[in-house]
Amino acid sequence: MAVPMETQLQSIFEDVVKTEVIEEAFAGMFMDTPEDERTKLISCLGAFRQYWGSLPQESHDQCVQWIVRFIHSQHSPKRISFLYDCLAMAVETSLLPPKMVCQALIGSETLEWERTQLWSLTFKLIRKIIGGVDYKGVRDLLKAVLDKIQTIPTLVSSAVVQQLLPAREVVEYILDRNACLLPAYFAVTEIRKLYPEGQLSHWLLGSLISDFVDSFRPTARINSICGRCSLLPVVNNSGAICNSWKLDPATLRFPLRGMLPYDKDLFEPQTGLLRYVLEQPYSRDMVCNMLGLNKQTLNIAQHKQRCPVLEEQLVDLVVYAMERSETEEQFDDGGTSQLLWQHLSSQLIFFVLFQFASFPHMVLSLHQKLAGRGLIKGRDHLMWVLLQFISGSIQKNALADFLPVMKLFDLLYPEKECIPVPDINKPQSTHSFAMTCIWIHLNRKAQNDNSKLQIPIPHSLKLHHEFLQQSLRNKSLPMTDYKIALLCNAYSTNSECFTLPMGVLVETIYGNGSLRIPLPGTNCMASCSTTPLPMNLLDSLTVHAKMSLIHSIATRVIKLAHAKSSIALAPALVETYSRLLVYMEIESLGIKGFISQLLPNVFKSHAWGILHTLLEMFSYRMHHIQPHYRVQLLSHLHSLAAVPQTNQNQLHLCVESTALRLITALGSSEVQPQFTRFLSDPKTVLSAESEELNRALILTLARATHITDFFTGSDSIQGTWCKDILQTIINFTPHNWASHTLGCFPAPLQAFFKQHNVPQESRFNLKKNVEEEYRKWKSMTNENDIITHFSMQGSPPLFLCLLWKMLLETDHINQIGF
Repeated sequence: MAVPMETQLQSIFEDVVKTEVIEEAFAGMFMDTPEDERTKLISCLGAFRQYWGSLPQESHDQCVQWIVRFIHSQHSPKRISFLYDCLAMAVETSLLPPKMVCQALIGSETLEWERTQLWSLTFKLIRKIIGGVDYKGVRDLLKAVLDKIQTIPTLVSSAVVQQLLPAREVVEYILDRNACLLPAYFAVTEIRKLYPEGQLSHWLLGSLISDFVDSFRPTARINSICGRCSLLPVVNNSGAICNSWKLDPATLRFPLRGMLPYDKDLFEPQTGLLRYVLEQPYSRDMVCNMLGLNKQTLNIAQHKQRCPVLEEQLVDLVVYAMERSETEEQFDDGGTSQLLWQHLSSQLIFFVLFQFASFPHMVLSLHQKLAGRGLIKGRDHLMWVLLQFISGSIQKNALADFLPVMKLFDLLYPEKECIPVPDINKPQSTHSFAMTCIWIHLNRKAQNDNSKLQIPIPHSLKLHHEFLQQSLRNKSLPMTDYKIALLCNAYSTNSECFTLPMGVLVETIYGNGSLRIPLPGTNCMASCSTTPLPMNLLDSLTVHAKMSLIHSIATRVIKLAHAKSSIALAPALVETYSRLLVYMEIESLGIKGFISQLLPNVFKSHAWGILHTLLEMFSYRMHHIQPHYRVQLLSHLHSLAAVPQTNQNQLHLCVESTALRLITALGSSEVQPQFTRFLSDPKTVLSAESEELNRALILTLARATHITDFFTGSDSIQGTWCKDILQTIINFTPHNWASHTLGCFPAPLQAFFKQHNVPQESRFNLKKNVEEEYRKWKSMTNENDIITHFSMQGSPPLFLCLLWKMLLETDHINQIGF
């Protein structure tokens, strides 16, 4: 029968530590000679070595742990010291691995600071043998030692401090860079996990830890941006994808690399930065990029990305706007207060629509922050902001999501008497009616849902409600005041009532079908409506009403394109459509519909006049439009230019100039993210015929890769995102660059164009070929034959040279040349 491991080990070690009765009676008065000590050590190790060799590998850990438990069960310091000497010799003679011994010692539950002699001897042994442990093992041991030190209370007797110091010496030895036990970066990482910024290390370690951590402060400054918390970004569409401003979406802190001792302000929530960006126009995509919010998760319930910190900042911005309104004498058209409220409504719609913020949570938070403050001057503007979202989303969401607004109404509208009807000749009147419009939408929703919850009209809003009902009964609505806007805002979810006011707006910009006005150009006539809807009126419409209006315009343009009418679009319609396109909150029906539906339909109908107008309109509003829409349009334009039916000079020039504007307007940080979307088929964003456009694109690539430092440390474009793009350009339009231009390109681009150098035709051959083509020109008499020959696919590109020769010889160009 096999003898248990514990029994065999006990017999080995008890034999060497057993003492005579007289030794125990006179403890401390008997001492072994060094020779006797060594003899006992060798004897013990000999017996243990024999047993260790017969022990299977998987039992080694268990064996060492038993030895440590056996040692810690001893009460005689002499025995403990002797047994530790045995362990030390076993490690020194490579009988026991030092890592296993150290882990067993430090992991023992009986290693407590109260047993000061055991504590001291244990850490002295660890200090002696830890040099043989690999750096990963040392890292684990450092963590374990620091945890053990943490068990020492704040107040202990000064008499035992000296016995506790060996633990500090172990830490000091591990942190000594000259000892090379552990890379200092790993050590500081473990220390920062246990003692984060602002937390003091244990008193036993004194300044040892703080001095070691401070030695990494220069490294931390190298890895961070100087004064980062005081910097603010330039907010626009181009800067939306800049990763320098990313924040943790839970804490709003900068994501810092590693556990280095960065400056304290870098660990603070960057609420000021997020607030600043939120206040800027064109900031939606930048906010999403900063917080890692993905718009693609819209309507996917399991991936909702509600961001409480963003929600809180939006609420704080609204409260700030309320405070500003309280100090202003009046709400001026185009003033800073009006612009702030317009911007807030756009931001709220976007972030709530994509479920990054919860509408009911925001309203309840607003109620909590405004309660008892008496801020009521801005209440109409606040309700106008809430109306923007409610009118567009109440049909698709539960009524309960919007009822908290009535709680906010009770707080902000304490009047017992009826609020008078404002002057409807002023655009601000639409804000004054906002709460009444909200009630109408809520009441309509309750009726449609057959809800038992009926919300009676508040007494203070009765005059407003009666005015709207009376206006609705009036079939003749003038454009001289804001009555039409009020009706559109109040009844946009009621198709029966909405048709009349929206019909008046639409008719105003369509014009009378029978009347015409002349426009510049040959035989160019258009529908007679020339006055677009004023910006004040468009600003006074809710998002829901604007979406209905822009949808009507787009439908009308598509209908005219299908009819192939020779009459141009009414100037009022074109300008009103242009104005509506810049409202970011109606992007889905605005610029997105323009790119993905309107342009393809007009192109399919070969309505070249309308297409020309739409491209002109787009060209001058490019700075309002997000980069991915611009690159998408560039792809459409290249496919358009390849169609033979579009061979019309003015339209062709317009297509080329629009494409050129799109290419050169791309910001340096936008180029890579946008063009990498087309790597599977780069032909779609490149011109198959225009060398000029492709040259412009190469210059844009050179500028972008230089400014963003894309090619750092690389001398080749192999394996990069722009390789396929450049290769396709060279295949489409082979060309060379002047040496002084090429010298300004990044080195990898220089190498590419030197490798793909296009051989130049000699002047003698060029002159000979031009003269040959000129003889053919003069010999041909039929106009169709001339056009067919010189426009043939694959013919030599000598036509411009031919025109120059014609000018030199005849001093004019034949009409056929044009």
